[in-house]
Amino acid sequence: MSGTSQQSSPQTDLAWLHRGTSEIFPDQPDSKSADDNLTQRLLQSQRPLRIKLGIDPTGADIHLGHSIPVRKLRSFQDAGHTAVLIIGDFTARIGDPTGKSEVRKQLTEADVAANAKTYLDQVRPILDFDTPGRLEIRYNSEWLAKLDLNKILELLSTMTVGQMLAKEGFAERYEKGNPVYIHEFLYPLMQGYDSVAVEADVELGGTDQKFNIAVGRDLQRHFGLQPQFGLLLPILLGTDGTQKMSKSLGNYVALTEDPLTMYSKLEKTPDSLLNQYFELLTDLPLSELPENPRDRQKLLALNIVSQYHGEGAAKQAQTDAAGLVKGNTTQADSVPEFSLAGIQFPVKLFYLVSASGLCKSSSDARRQIQGGAVRLDGNKVAQVDLTFETIADLQGRVLQLGKNKFVRFVD
Repeated sequence: MSGTSQQSSPQTDLAWLHRGTSEIFPDQPDSKSADDNLTQRLLQSQRPLRIKLGIDPTGADIHLGHSIPVRKLRSFQDAGHTAVLIIGDFTARIGDPTGKSEVRKQLTEADVAANAKTYLDQVRPILDFDTPGRLEIRYNSEWLAKLDLNKILELLSTMTVGQMLAKEGFAERYEKGNPVYIHEFLYPLMQGYDSVAVEADVELGGTDQKFNIAVGRDLQRHFGLQPQFGLLLPILLGTDGTQKMSKSLGNYVALTEDPLTMYSKLEKTPDSLLNQYFELLTDLPLSELPENPRDRQKLLALNIVSQYHGEGAAKQAQTDAAGLVKGNTTQADSVPEFSLAGIQFPVKLFYLVSASGLCKSSSDARRQIQGGAVRLDGNKVAQVDLTFETIADLQGRVLQLGKNKFVRFVD
């Protein structure tokens, strides 16, 4: 991965396998059998193992929480195995019901195609796309769209309603009288059938995916294949330090964010999260981290931004972030630009805060200004209706919202 150390350990050194791993199943650590001990499967296999990771393109952006299983997939690549990245263009139309208190909105084929288009570009800095035999990219519509009713009935016959209702989320919704639709029962079976179609040896997923991965094992056994191992990874807490990282909660760091925004968010990572972020989001030796929490924050931010934007951009972001804190906006080269060409003057500041993408709406922008969260060239702005007559009044100036959102105005 760009900006991180490559896995170069020999096949017998499996420290990378357990770093940040929550659970491997089945797991009998004292067994020498490759059927119930993944370490033995890795050591005894005479071929590269096929490591499956499925991603449903239900949105346009991937954040750092999503990157965790992708990073583990890269570790398997570096150990000589084949990454099988499945873009769930078919399953995304249903949406994974895991952890949902109500039925998910079904996406159209066009919605899914638009989302999937960006996914590969976003994971490119993480995975090895270049070494022959190290990456297969598959779309599960390749086999799921061809299932006839006979095959669907066969899949349905492998599970009972009781087993499905034991799945977290389904049982809770059922007990509360919230509807559970029959098509939602198909999701774990379709994800499981993906493992059959690609003959996976290992499937990666978050800790919330254990049920779905176990279904894959059952289906592989049903179709006469050797059952896969499941490797579960933690669900990343967001930058607020309390809830899981989520775009809807605003506590996320997107892989597509500009270097300055990414750096500014990460250098404020709560102390309680630093160890987890280093373990899950970097390859840095955990025994060699700085003792000072502030130094840890800076190192974390610099390392992660380097992975996605390169070391030069990361160092520039670090310099600019420090300068912006002191009100130095003129030399902050990494501030993302916002063109004023489409803005009709005279214009009020609250409108610019919204139009530039710093806020979701003009009403939110008004609230942010009233709350003292908006600065122009480092100076707090208190006037909600502050008006600018011409582009020249704003050319080159930096608008800031909070501690980690910036834009520079250009014509």
